[in-house]
Amino acid sequence: MVVYLDLIFITNLLIDGTLLFITAWMRKQKPNIWRILIASVVGALYVVMMFVPELSFMFTIFIKFALSVMMIWIAFGFGSLQNYARNMGAFYIVNFAAAGGILGIHYFMQSSSELFNGIWFSQSGGLSFELKMSFWFVFIMFFIVIFWFKAVHSSRRKKEQMLSFAAQVRVRIDGEEVECTGLIDTGNQLTDPLTRTPVMVMESILWEAFLPAAWQGKLAKVQPDNLIMELPEGGFPWQDRLRLVPYRGINKGTQFMLALKPDEVVITMDGKSAYHSKVLIGLDGGKLSAEGAYQAIIHPALIENMDQGESITKNMKSHHNSVNVL
Repeated sequence: MVVYLDLIFITNLLIDGTLLFITAWMRKQKPNIWRILIASVVGALYVVMMFVPELSFMFTIFIKFALSVMMIWIAFGFGSLQNYARNMGAFYIVNFAAAGGILGIHYFMQSSSELFNGIWFSQSGGLSFELKMSFWFVFIMFFIVIFWFKAVHSSRRKKEQMLSFAAQVRVRIDGEEVECTGLIDTGNQLTDPLTRTPVMVMESILWEAFLPAAWQGKLAKVQPDNLIMELPEGGFPWQDRLRLVPYRGINKGTQFMLALKPDEVVITMDGKSAYHSKVLIGLDGGKLSAEGAYQAIIHPALIENMDQGESITKNMKSHHNSVNVL
């Protein structure tokens, strides 16, 4: 059997470097390229030592753990015990995710005959598994799995950041209540131009049971003023609560949004609540969040009387300066 030590060294150098960079990304640290490179060289040299029979005593769990401790120290320094332990934990999580992903893909791609050929019984009656994976399979699958892991983790992190600006919304109209999760968005500067009343946008499906049956499925397709014109006289109990709010869509001209005048809106966040009666509920015919994380967009003016309202608004400083842009 021919073993190309230079190929093994370069491969493990790339793999260790990638693992360390992903660890730094998870820990939100700016990595030092030279320190990462030196730590990767140490890890790659250890693998090359596998082919030196005199050094076989080094391949124990204690030496392997000591090597990982050294690599993390070289790549990120010590800082503090807590910081070091978190770096170590993130490093092992990335390693286990990569290894588990490669094994999972390998198992998924195997046929039943290949799977059973790798199972055999020892003389003592024990069950053993033989796993054979080609070098190029491991090499290619590693980078596919690691970037897949990065994409999933990044999506989760973005969702957590978004939900940190979420609040519970309860709207009451004539004794009827609708509750949902809303997202505080300072980019929503939609107000009634006549009364300067802030508009909180909600998915119309939340109000489907209270709206005219003829409106179902039309709010996203038909102009709101046409829907109001089609209403029969006295055919809708909340007809006197309907409003048309003009706004300017992105790359579009002036449009209208159908809105309702509620009796009360309660916004609750971190155990604190804000109560409002001067507010309009804009009805959106689509989905505000593709993942269903929230069903309303909260106007920033509605959280100003919360203890945290001012700081939340500052942290979410918007790049939209135009009024009534949605």
